[in-house]
Amino acid sequence: MAKTHSTFFCKNCGASSAKWVGKCAACGEWNTYVEEVVHKEKEDFKSTWKKEGIVTSRKPILINEVQNGNEYRIPIQDQELSRVLGGGIVPGSVVLIGGEPGIGKSTLLLQVALQFRGMKVLYISGEESETQIKMRADRIPFANPDCFLFTETSTQRIGKAFKELQPDLVVVDSIQTLQSDIIDSTPGSISQIKETASDMIRFAKETGTPVFLIGHITKDGTLAGPKLLEHMVDTVLQFEGDRHHVYRILRSTKNRFGSTNEIGIYEMQSGGLREVSNPSEILISQRDEALSGVSIAATLEGMRPLLIETQALVSAAVYGTPQRNSNGYDGKRLNMLLAILEKKCGLRMGMQDVFVNIAGGLRVEDPGIDLSIVASIVSSYENVPIDNKICFVGELGLSGEIRAVSRIEQRISEAEKLGFKTVYLSKFNKLPKAKIGLKIMEVAKLEEMLQFLFG
Repeated sequence: MAKTHSTFFCKNCGASSAKWVGKCAACGEWNTYVEEVVHKEKEDFKSTWKKEGIVTSRKPILINEVQNGNEYRIPIQDQELSRVLGGGIVPGSVVLIGGEPGIGKSTLLLQVALQFRGMKVLYISGEESETQIKMRADRIPFANPDCFLFTETSTQRIGKAFKELQPDLVVVDSIQTLQSDIIDSTPGSISQIKETASDMIRFAKETGTPVFLIGHITKDGTLAGPKLLEHMVDTVLQFEGDRHHVYRILRSTKNRFGSTNEIGIYEMQSGGLREVSNPSEILISQRDEALSGVSIAATLEGMRPLLIETQALVSAAVYGTPQRNSNGYDGKRLNMLLAILEKKCGLRMGMQDVFVNIAGGLRVEDPGIDLSIVASIVSSYENVPIDNKICFVGELGLSGEIRAVSRIEQRISEAEKLGFKTVYLSKFNKLPKAKIGLKIMEVAKLEEMLQFLFG
């Protein structure tokens, strides 16, 4: 008879304990341990797909004896995803992608599965039927006739499908719906996620098959399940955006085979997700006339330079306490900029309601857009528009000094490419020696820049 016993798992980090404890010894969180029943069976996931004759024994080897080789990557047509992954899919890698419900995770990976040619792709869904997936696939142009659908949640049956089909790529939607028969708990529990994820990772590493896992997120925006899940996989991608906006950002938070500074930008359309190769052109609105409270900032999202539109609205506070509201920008940093304007420039911001917005639904953490935010606020305060051929790049210090920012060459090049005529930046930035085709306004203090702009 199979043995059954209970184990307590931490919901935050996945640590286990034989008894319930109030404070987790691994992560220090309180009241995170939950009891789950573990049921051991004789047959496991590994025995269903392991090929005969494969020797899995290992022995220690000197690092100098390891042979260097060129890392092979599977090319994909989706250039945005390829950039985020580091140039393609590494065989045997496990990629976890998370995001809010309805953001487009399933659509993105279904597009990837349908774009491969000459590769056998297995799309496993524990949430939708074959008919539902086919309805979505009909809206997406595809050229891969070897895309197989399998609606199953049991890893034992999935393992048998691996052995029979021997796919070249596997997509699992989602890891929280899978369950293993050797664990006697509900799907989505900590023990089930750990066991099923371990099964998928073991399959990927021992067969060299890349696996994509879709993960749910909690109300806090973190991936559901133990934190150990993110440590186990090779790459963690976050699919961000507002469901009420058309633009989506694919951001890497962990990548063993590439940089975590790359992002991919998509536009949600009726036919699926469209790659946005030049996001600066769509993030800057086309205006017929000059408007106050609007300026353009040259920023960086990962390794990619972007020109974004910053908007501000300043009006007299009529409800007593002035309101401070920001969308896509740090609210605490906004309060700091307003204090600098009042202290160094004499603007009475303490009696004004201030609203700041980053156009396009983006969220920017780059301090290099401080100058643009300040220019938008003063433009709205004075009701004087800023020329739409001017862009700003610079970080603002507490004493009103304009600090240098990194990779100024790429920012200037992006502004020049989009037809801007003037750029305001810190005089302490080291400019490139190559010829620059736009006017450079070097300023050291905030008062100097506002004097040039508004007199």
